[in-house]
Amino acid sequence: MQDAASIIDVEKIKTILPHRYPFLLVDRVLEVEKGKRIKTLKNVSVNEPFFLGHFPNKSVMPGVLIIEALAQSAALLGALGFDENRVSDDDLYYLVGVDKSRFRKPVGPGDQLILDVEFITVKRNIWKFEASAYVDSKLVASAELLTTLME
Repeated sequence: MQDAASIIDVEKIKTILPHRYPFLLVDRVLEVEKGKRIKTLKNVSVNEPFFLGHFPNKSVMPGVLIIEALAQSAALLGALGFDENRVSDDDLYYLVGVDKSRFRKPVGPGDQLILDVEFITVKRNIWKFEASAYVDSKLVASAELLTTLME
């Protein structure tokens, strides 16, 4: 685990990812093993705009947004762990596929998502990651993510 001085906060994340509120879904990078894995954090607030309609009587974070948070974490791993592959700062990691996705438990206000993403392989500029989301050390979602790097 990294010490507090090396944790990457949201301000640094905003210099790496192009996403902004309400679509920036990673609050902090907790750990990075360059070229191997990343652990990030998303605090799920009752003030999230999607809770207004999903659902009014029982707030549940949409599964697609958990997948997006995992994909943003994969993009951070790409930028922090494989930065030599980027030709320019305009290069972006695009999500091009989601395989084997599973949702095991609802995520709601007050939960803290811990997002673990591990690099698996790269073939013909398609990067494959194994991604898992946890709340209180319990697996809530998982998927294989495919990304590509494009200008």
